Amino acid sequence: MTTLILVRHGETDWNATRRIQGSTDIPLNDTGRAQAREVAERLQQELSAVGPVVVASSDLSRAVETARIIAATLAVPAPRTYRQLRERSYGIAEGASVEEFRDRWGSWAEAEVPEAETWPQVRRRALAGLQRAVRDARRDAAPQAPTVVVVSHGALIREVIRHASAGAFPLEGERLANASTHRFLVERDRLSVQSYAAIPMT
Repeated sequence: MTTLILVRHGETDWNATRRIQGSTDIPLNDTGRAQAREVAERLQQELSAVGPVVVASSDLSRAVETARIIAATLAVPAPRTYRQLRERSYGIAEGASVEEFRDRWGSWAEAEVPEAETWPQVRRRALAGLQRAVRDARRDAAPQAPTVVVVSHGALIREVIRHASAGAFPLEGERLANASTHRFLVERDRLSVQSYAAIPMT
């Protein structure tokens, strides 16, 4: 059994101006770096007595930098990166404002955006990437059982929560803030939600 902690990356300028990022590679801003340091310090306190910790991330720079800050604070090796853990591709919507997205395509859950990944595609990719990251972490930490910290992205983490909770969570009207943390148990390849952190959608 493995504890998996999914962390949403810190803020970027596109987060701050409410623009759709998707697979566009936007770096952290100074607020995002401060958020990464804060979550790293919180994880350091929470994980100080749990044994080995392995950090991994999406290959997009905002996730990589967040993960590197966490790994450095925890004094563990630099994170492995996985393309499968990057954010959902939003196709032609990338760069649009949240308001423009809603006006053109409707709600997040039901929008059909040209060239965007479908939710089932995101879920399959995310689960395969997490399975690989956990397998690599278990191998690196053997014979001990590691805690695996994975830095990824809001839409991907939402889809993992939906999968692991059989669609019960997140609740309608909730969103996952930058640098929020979400805990799961991995038993063999089965995911279950221990906790997730959400705030009201605005």
